[in-house]
Amino acid sequence: MAQGTVQVTHTGTSRWRRRTGEYASLAAALEAAADGDILTIAPGTYRENLIVARAVTLRGPEGSLGSVRIAPVDGVPLTVRASATIQDLHVEGQDTTAPAVLVEDGTPELLDLRVVTRSAAGIEVRGGAARPTVRRCTVDNPAGVGIGIIDGAGGVFEECEVVAAGQSGFSVRGGAHPRLERCRVHHASGAGLSVTGEGSGLEAFGCEVYEIKGTGVQIASRATAHLTDSSVHRTSADGITLDTDAVLTLSDCDIHDIPENAIDLRSRSVLTLTRSTVRRFGRNGLSVWDPGTRVDANQCEIHDSTGDYPAVWISDGATAVLDACRLHDVPDALFVLDRGSRVDVVDSDLSQVRNTAVSVSDGATAQLDDCRIREASTGAWFRDHGSGGTLNSCTIDSVQTGVIVTKGADPTIERCTVTSPAEAGFYVSAEGRGTFHNCRVTGSGGYGFHVMDGCRSTLTRCRTERCARGGYEFAEDGPVAEDCTSDESGVLTPPAEPPPVPVAAHSGGLLNTVPPRPAAAPAAAEAPPAAPRAAEAVLGELDALVGLESVKREVRALTDMIEVGRRRKEAGLKAASVRRHLVFTGSPGTGKTTVARLYGEILHSLGVLERGHLVEVSRVDLVGEHIGSTAIRTQEAFDRARGGVLFIDEAYALSPEDSGRDFGKEAIDTLVKLMEDHREAVVVIVAGYTVEMERFLTVNPGVASRFSRTITFSDYVPEELLRIVEQQSEEQEYRLGEGTGEALLKYFTVLPKGPAFGNGRTARQTFESMVERHAGRVAQLPQTTTDDLTLLYPDDLPELP
Repeated sequence: MAQGTVQVTHTGTSRWRRRTGEYASLAAALEAAADGDILTIAPGTYRENLIVARAVTLRGPEGSLGSVRIAPVDGVPLTVRASATIQDLHVEGQDTTAPAVLVEDGTPELLDLRVVTRSAAGIEVRGGAARPTVRRCTVDNPAGVGIGIIDGAGGVFEECEVVAAGQSGFSVRGGAHPRLERCRVHHASGAGLSVTGEGSGLEAFGCEVYEIKGTGVQIASRATAHLTDSSVHRTSADGITLDTDAVLTLSDCDIHDIPENAIDLRSRSVLTLTRSTVRRFGRNGLSVWDPGTRVDANQCEIHDSTGDYPAVWISDGATAVLDACRLHDVPDALFVLDRGSRVDVVDSDLSQVRNTAVSVSDGATAQLDDCRIREASTGAWFRDHGSGGTLNSCTIDSVQTGVIVTKGADPTIERCTVTSPAEAGFYVSAEGRGTFHNCRVTGSGGYGFHVMDGCRSTLTRCRTERCARGGYEFAEDGPVAEDCTSDESGVLTPPAEPPPVPVAAHSGGLLNTVPPRPAAAPAAAEAPPAAPRAAEAVLGELDALVGLESVKREVRALTDMIEVGRRRKEAGLKAASVRRHLVFTGSPGTGKTTVARLYGEILHSLGVLERGHLVEVSRVDLVGEHIGSTAIRTQEAFDRARGGVLFIDEAYALSPEDSGRDFGKEAIDTLVKLMEDHREAVVVIVAGYTVEMERFLTVNPGVASRFSRTITFSDYVPEELLRIVEQQSEEQEYRLGEGTGEALLKYFTVLPKGPAFGNGRTARQTFESMVERHAGRVAQLPQTTTDDLTLLYPDDLPELP
């Protein structure tokens, strides 16, 4: 058939009308057709602008899909204004100002159309009277919108595919409200799905949006949408955005492989997220901004971040609720910032978090109930003044630090358990506060509760067990504690009258209460600071320590140099410059902290340091998680140590081997500068394992030159560990029975010396275990003698691990 001729078969629906004819054009055939006629178009290319205004069926020949091409030079190739059926056509448009297929009225069916065009829109449905059903249609329009539904139109789109779009794949605006089922949108250069304007809405079921050069789904300006069992992935911008009072519900959806925010909400938008997954995102999984903006997530999973940003970010007064959700394999799990911002997390799991699981700052609030946090650097961090909330019945396991409270933050922590933290279970510093009720720390590598100077925390009915450095470490001006217990200290209970009193400074987990001042006593004037002890008295205490002979020699030699230098200055002679900063290397529990404290006292007694006090910090006190915060923290720690000793334990953690974007180097650089600028104000001692400290000293060229010498703390030999047990026995009024000394020597000889071996701490824990076993044995005796109550025997030794 020659191109341009038309053969059309008309088959009337009435038995009395059967007509067949040939027409010079499709327009002529349509003009001759009546409602209900079926028009079968012969194969060919038709350069006509078709207008279907009757309820006819217009289709290509069976078995020849795509053989009929509607391809005019300009204008709209196919306009539908009636409840017609259009099937098996190939439509091509060239007019960038007009759509290729336009539906303006009725409830037509568009079936198996292939629209290849460079038009304003591939298919456009326009007007409140237009409600088409569009099935198995494909749109390829690299110049404009794939499918547009506008001006109050609706319709159902089933198994349709937008294979390319120069703008949005589906664009819904002007109060339109279509329904999409099992549709696919990909290779669009605008949003995959765009819904804009008040009254505009979209329902999508089983749809897929991917390979988008822009945002996957965009809901804005009071529009609404509901996506069910759908996926959005491989976009170049955010996966889903909501802006300006937008409302979106996602059910059983999968948002993944997004280089920016997986879901971003702003300006009073509301998102309901149910049984959905967010994974492999470059920035935030959920990013929630502005007052009135809200997310409700239930049974959702957010995981496998590919960037360095928190999985959930809530700021500027926004709120979020996470119920029965899982967040894992992310740099940070949940950040809530700014006054008015709030997050409520219920029955959720936060795990495998490289930095902080929950961070609360700038006056924000977080409420966590029955949640589980594990395998994180920090479980929860309440950062600054006005920041707070509640952790209730939560468990925190296998973290560096369980809960940190700093800079005036004041959360309430109730019935929470921290298990196996590498450092402290609960750490309060920089005037942090916090109320801790019925909380428990088990198996800490550091202290159970570590509360720094000036922090007015309140502890009631708390419990610590098997904490390597001690159950509780409180500053002199410390917290209020009531009914707190430790497996090292028994029960801390203040007298009935007056009310609970602060806990005094202590170490090793032994809790000592400060006796209350009698009510009738007049207020006494503040006592002047105690005069420093003489250097020889402090050195005598150093000499009394078990072992450490080489350490004692090094400290004495250093002290002698400083003392002689002082005398030479008094005599008007030049004094050799002595760098007082030190490196302590060795295993944990070998007395490094004790020697650092005595060293500060010695320098104070010699007039070198104004106060001689010890400020002990670790990586968590110095390194922040945002650019600029590390320098501030390091400066604050240095300022607290002015006039004394800044002791940095496990300093090698500031320079991890796989540093990446770690801010530890910033702490080192800041410290080096402060040591140079204030060389007379603070003595810095860095400590840690020998090999790791050698690596640490090579990180910054200026680090090694700032320290005068390295002092190695050798492991205690079995005889020295035995002597420590003997000293503790004498202090606690116990004695070693016959054969017990020999049994202890053998025990310490064969005891495994793994990385967790604590040296002096091991001796102390061994003694405590012996006392417990002794109590279990003696308690069964009907009557006891003094020997029964004081003698420890070989049977009281703990089992070897």
